[in-house]
Amino acid sequence: MNVLEFSAVVFAGSLAAGFLGALTGFGGGVVIVPLLTLGLGVDIRYAIGASLVSVIATSSGAAAAYVKEGFSNIRIGMFLELATTIGTLLGAALAGVISGGAIAVIFGLFLVYSAWLSGRPRRERAAGEKADPMAAALKLDGHYPGPAGWVDYHVRAVPTGFSLMLVAGTLSGLLGIGSGAVKVLAMDLAMGLPFKVSTTTSNFMIGVTAAASAGLYLNRGYIDPGLAMPVVLGVLLGASAGARRLAGAKSRTLRLVFASVILVLGAQMIYKGVTGQL
Repeated sequence: MNVLEFSAVVFAGSLAAGFLGALTGFGGGVVIVPLLTLGLGVDIRYAIGASLVSVIATSSGAAAAYVKEGFSNIRIGMFLELATTIGTLLGAALAGVISGGAIAVIFGLFLVYSAWLSGRPRRERAAGEKADPMAAALKLDGHYPGPAGWVDYHVRAVPTGFSLMLVAGTLSGLLGIGSGAVKVLAMDLAMGLPFKVSTTTSNFMIGVTAAASAGLYLNRGYIDPGLAMPVVLGVLLGASAGARRLAGAKSRTLRLVFASVILVLGAQMIYKGVTGQL
């Protein structure tokens, strides 16, 4: 495979990753890193470096549209970024001392967990559910556009969500992903945000999280411009297309398809990490 063919394959895979990442809020990194390492034989640290740059592109491509349409909760995103930024610096520091095989196993376990999380049915929120005192004090409640007009929602369990964001940030810095699965878990299941608000706010946040650790990877020489360029272009275009399709997407079907794909990728990452093939 020559350079042009390699770049075309990377671009096509990144296009799909960006589309799925924008729709689910998980970020394209959960697809890009396995694509580069398992499919194309790229060293996992260079794959993570390219993924971090692409995660920034995913956020840039989708977040602006989501904010304009009123889906993202900016106050929640900015508040929780305090935790994810601290965590991502810790994760990036750990990446320099952990072996590639161990990182592959951790990444695979994360993918399996994300697949399980994607396939779980969501509990519907009660219309009169109250916010907790911290959420009220920070004015985190919001609303988003629904088929019949604006839909109001309340936020709960703010300390639990903040703690989960520390974990999300650490995973982002260590694995080169947006750690959107943990972000969505924190906002959707723990804090009680509607699913579309969780995914769009996650997309708003992942760029800041990735940027905090991308500088450390760049300083270590793990970001190759020749690899990062087709990844970023593909993810950016895919994320923009995904953002336009969000309003009419069937969330349940999308989550099941996405879960099936990343479950297979996760199993392969664990196997090759344990057997020393990465």
